[in-house]
Amino acid sequence: MGPLVGEAPLRGATELRYLLRQPIVDVHNQLHGYELLFQLGSHGPSGGHGLHATRAILDDVLLFGLDKLTNQLPAFITCSAEALSEPLVSLLPPEGVVLEIPEQLEASPKLIGACRALKEDGFRLALVDFSWGEMPHTLLQTVDYVKVNLARMDHAGLERLRRSLEGTPVAMIAEKIDTQEAFQKAKAEGFAFFQGVHFCYPDLIEKAKVPANRVLHVDLLRLLRCDPLDLKKIVPLVKRDTSLVYRLLKLVNSPICAIRQEVQSIELAILALGESTFRKIALLAILSELNAGQPAEVLRMALIRARFCELAAASCGLDAEEQYLLGMMSLLSAMLREPMERLVHELPLREEIRKALRGEDVRERSLLAWLEFHERNEVLKANAMADTYQLNVQKLEQYYVDAIMWESLALRVS
Repeated sequence: MGPLVGEAPLRGATELRYLLRQPIVDVHNQLHGYELLFQLGSHGPSGGHGLHATRAILDDVLLFGLDKLTNQLPAFITCSAEALSEPLVSLLPPEGVVLEIPEQLEASPKLIGACRALKEDGFRLALVDFSWGEMPHTLLQTVDYVKVNLARMDHAGLERLRRSLEGTPVAMIAEKIDTQEAFQKAKAEGFAFFQGVHFCYPDLIEKAKVPANRVLHVDLLRLLRCDPLDLKKIVPLVKRDTSLVYRLLKLVNSPICAIRQEVQSIELAILALGESTFRKIALLAILSELNAGQPAEVLRMALIRARFCELAAASCGLDAEEQYLLGMMSLLSAMLREPMERLVHELPLREEIRKALRGEDVRERSLLAWLEFHERNEVLKANAMADTYQLNVQKLEQYYVDAIMWESLALRVS
């Protein structure tokens, strides 16, 4: 499948730039927004604390389009004191942005005045990196959100924060929530929102056998790997799943395919699209069904992983089609809430790809492993992985942004 959006290189070629988005969800795992994280160099995230970093992330937001980077949900963007005081952020749409204020910034009269002016203009504000000092922060009653890293605040500090916010509309966001244990702890502490990728690692359920409809989907996945496709076997299986037929036909008529004619059957869809594109669309439809009842962000991340691995495959001598499948399948355990060790035995994959899905250290997993570290903002581990497999980090960063842009188009189906 060829690129669906133009490649837009990350500017500043002489200095490596990273752009990362992390989901923010509510207690029901419904997506609330994304934080856009920015890093310059390779020594860890800057978070946009300096004026240069803030200008750079604003540049990227304007370059790529805020709606494509955040699926038209609020973008949380960390700002420097200078950016808040200067007219930089006025370029952004107030209704789509939450401006983050690092707690360590000095609450000078100039900063307080700038924040109040931004609120009057319609921007929402968040106080980040929050820790409880001897006195409440001057801006605590002005902001809309307070972001807390639970590893840096004990229960007593959280209790003081909750009491301070009683009767106000200020919502608490727990940061670095990357496990179910951390998610449950943050919920028990009264947080309204959670930032992290905990939904990729849900509590797993051991089952006696895979339900019948999932067996059908696994059979379809097996047939989709045949070259050429055996339509006599595929079409009857697809027709047994009404919701799958509907989803497939909707996807065929979506912007991701750009077909200029009505498609009324599975057979015509395959002929119109070609086998390679049909395989990807069928895979997306199947995984959408498998992900039913789980957070939608899991499917979005699976799409981004698939596209990223496909784009980057050629640069390190891997098969693009197989890498697309690996990226898409990498979150199957989260979708089905079953151990990957059991699931891989039911998938028609090469043993190396099965090992990659199980988390074993094989070359076929190199791109996926780098992206997993990137998703968690573990920059040093991502760089070590790139060094081990001689991956070009600057190209990987570009593929990641292209994958985000592609994903926003892939799911644009009414």
